[in-house]
Amino acid sequence: MIVSSYADLAAELSALGLIARGGLAVRPEDGLDGVATLVLVGNAGPAFWPAFAAGRRVEPDPLDAWVRRALEPVARRVGARVAMPNDGPPYHPFQQWAMRAEPVHPAPLGLLIHPAYGLWHAYRAALLFPTAIGLPEPPTAAGPCETCVGRPCLSACPVGAFDASGYDVAACRSHAGGPDGAACRDGGCLARHACPVGRDYAYGPEQQAFHMAAFLPRSRQP
Repeated sequence: MIVSSYADLAAELSALGLIARGGLAVRPEDGLDGVATLVLVGNAGPAFWPAFAAGRRVEPDPLDAWVRRALEPVARRVGARVAMPNDGPPYHPFQQWAMRAEPVHPAPLGLLIHPAYGLWHAYRAALLFPTAIGLPEPPTAAGPCETCVGRPCLSACPVGAFDASGYDVAACRSHAGGPDGAACRDGGCLARHACPVGRDYAYGPEQQAFHMAAFLPRSRQP
């Protein structure tokens, strides 16, 4: 079966706990030979967590593995193939694709901020189609960080891992994995929580702890 519409595809992904997050007509400079249309797949907020928790297995990179298992049958049915952010090298430019497909903008924390979801969202995969399919017109919205008073995300980190010059990954990992890092480790990044946008979409405690555990080296996890 070839996908009949973007809406049909979005409904099928929703049944899996995932979201169709816009798409784009592929350009020659994208370097995706044989691909005409790309649809991004991701999640926002805690809604997908029950589906992942139910299908999770003990395996390396369990979230990526679950996403691929969920999407491969869909891709076969709709005549597409699956691309993941960690496929590579060379790696796919998911952030650039996202900014063409949705009104997301770079935030000071190095993540893309969405006008509704804030920082509580992710792009998990893309479906690559060899033919053109109809896509919704991407909405437009200004980046909320430009008018954010005080930018609390930059002052909330206990070790000042975020500043105008970038993100100190080593300092972040050292603190979160150490004896004083329980708040970050168990509840998620304090800088991310400080952002006032999209707080209703904040991940639940189990999801927060999962992502932090994946971020920390195993030797630093308690």
